[in-house]
Amino acid sequence: MNAIQLSHINKSFGDFAIRDLCLEVPSGTICGLVGENGAGKSTTIRLLMGALRPDSGSARVLGTDVSSPEFRAVKEDIGVVLDEAYFPESLNAVQVGRIMAGTYRRWDQGRYDGYLKRFDLPLKKQFKDFSRGMRMKLAIAVALSHQPKLLVLDEATAGLDPIVRDEVLDLFNEFTREEDHSILISSHILSDLEKLCDYIAFLHKGDLLFCEEKDRLLEEYGIFEDSRENLDCLMPEAVVAREETRYGGVRALVRRDLAPAGFRMEKPSVEDIILFLVKGAKNR
Repeated sequence: MNAIQLSHINKSFGDFAIRDLCLEVPSGTICGLVGENGAGKSTTIRLLMGALRPDSGSARVLGTDVSSPEFRAVKEDIGVVLDEAYFPESLNAVQVGRIMAGTYRRWDQGRYDGYLKRFDLPLKKQFKDFSRGMRMKLAIAVALSHQPKLLVLDEATAGLDPIVRDEVLDLFNEFTREEDHSILISSHILSDLEKLCDYIAFLHKGDLLFCEEKDRLLEEYGIFEDSRENLDCLMPEAVVAREETRYGGVRALVRRDLAPAGFRMEKPSVEDIILFLVKGAKNR
């Protein structure tokens, strides 16, 4: 079963639109949703949570249509962390836990207390006095403490220092060791997604350019860095995008299947691929 299935979703907002979005996240996997600011990542998350209705198409989460009355019960199984954590500003972490205990049927107070300690969060400080990083850690603690099957994370690692980010990524990996646990995570920190994700989905100006297994994606492309003359030996369709280097050469993203055997290339990062694909889209 797919944890998430978006089928031919269209949604327009004036001069911006999500167009024919089809996205599947298999159960038990982690999918990273990437794209520039304004590409449609947060809109996609709102659509799959039922906070927005599509103009056409359908969205299913954990096997249930998000527009159906049954989806209300399914939300118990979804942990959500948005790019801004929202709790009443006068509450402290202990009080937030009490409210969540009355909200979720499977709230695990011991687990929540453990996350507060693990994240070194103050128990009595009011939420309004939390830093952005503290707010995100509290939201993550809440999301993980009601025993969800799906985590939906919108910039959940933003504002965290590198050490805490690594700890949070480890938590997310631990979460998906259960075969029916899945994650959809959007982030601007592409190195985090490369460490964490099984799949990478790339949105560009409302269009899903690809959703592929991360390892297959990294094998599909290579980075060439040398002279213009050597790059021009390739057929034009092999070169996705190129940039000049400071020493007069070129650096390019190349499709491995269209390059001759033995053509010298380095392994790209997810960030290399995304940045070059954006450059290639702008030049079309």
